[in-house]
Amino acid sequence: MTDEREEILEEDDDLYEHHRIVVDKGQSPLRIDRFLMDRLQNATRTKIQAAIDVESVRVNGNVTKASYKIKPSDVITISLPHPPRDTDIKPENIPLTIHYEDDDLLVLNKPAGMVVHPAHGNWEGTLVNALVYHFQNLPTSRNGDIRPGLVHRIDKDTSGLMVIAKTEYAMTHLARQFFEHSIERTYNALTWGVPEPADGTIKGYIGRSAKDRKVQTIYDDETKGKWSVTHYKTLEPLRYVALVQCNLETGRTHQIRAHFKHIGHPLFNDVMYGGDRVLRGNPVGSYKTFVENAFKLLPRQALHAKSLGFMHPSTQQWLQFDSDLPDDFQAVLDKWRKYVVP
Repeated sequence: MTDEREEILEEDDDLYEHHRIVVDKGQSPLRIDRFLMDRLQNATRTKIQAAIDVESVRVNGNVTKASYKIKPSDVITISLPHPPRDTDIKPENIPLTIHYEDDDLLVLNKPAGMVVHPAHGNWEGTLVNALVYHFQNLPTSRNGDIRPGLVHRIDKDTSGLMVIAKTEYAMTHLARQFFEHSIERTYNALTWGVPEPADGTIKGYIGRSAKDRKVQTIYDDETKGKWSVTHYKTLEPLRYVALVQCNLETGRTHQIRAHFKHIGHPLFNDVMYGGDRVLRGNPVGSYKTFVENAFKLLPRQALHAKSLGFMHPSTQQWLQFDSDLPDDFQAVLDKWRKYVVP
């Protein structure tokens, strides 16, 4: 009978796996890199070494070296990008808007309407299809993995900045930053109504809705979801809508969209969360026509990943990037400004 245990820890994003292993009391001394290769499916020596190098592997809470020999009852924690999936990816010559690139990583601006990675119903035309065309040997791209270089993602109809890892070391280092919430992510959103208070924090356990599994909802019960935190600041109140800055402390699926729905201010034209109808003002006459025309200008939720900041994996320097609002978002914002100002 063995007491060696392994469990998957809570994930900040389901692009990563986080493990906790308690070593069997009868375990003989063995290098930790060899031990983890035996215990973790699809974990190569390169991937484990990268995790050790960026201090994502700890023994009894302390950082370790690959040469460390495990002892009985040692508690090992490790975070890794998810293992490959058996799905072929079709490289596609899709243009990418790259803000920054070096040997370790690149920062790009994803357009609205582009799915990040292939899945049922979206096997082509994704960001991953473009990445495997433009870049060779991205980390975790071997064996048909559908997430080459990805350390985070944004929704299909959300535009904005993403960082892509080009090496195993960079991927593991960035994954650790996301897991520890040290990445700085700022979004701009157009909400229905002006939030009250104008600046604040939205918290709660976010999980799938019992009524619609595609939708996330906020719970008070920790057993129903994962802890989520969004800090927001109203940049420009526009009577019926507001331009809001959102800073993510956690990175859950649909977090901003679900959070603002929860406080009664869905994002403008967010179909999934009820923002695709007139929620402020009397929905009749010329005002109703105005809003319908605004929906046509911005046929998606009004959400843009505007800035991104993180520690460079190799240089250890802080990198900060900012992007302009895309044309459709800017056009609707300007339209509301003209409408509410006499």
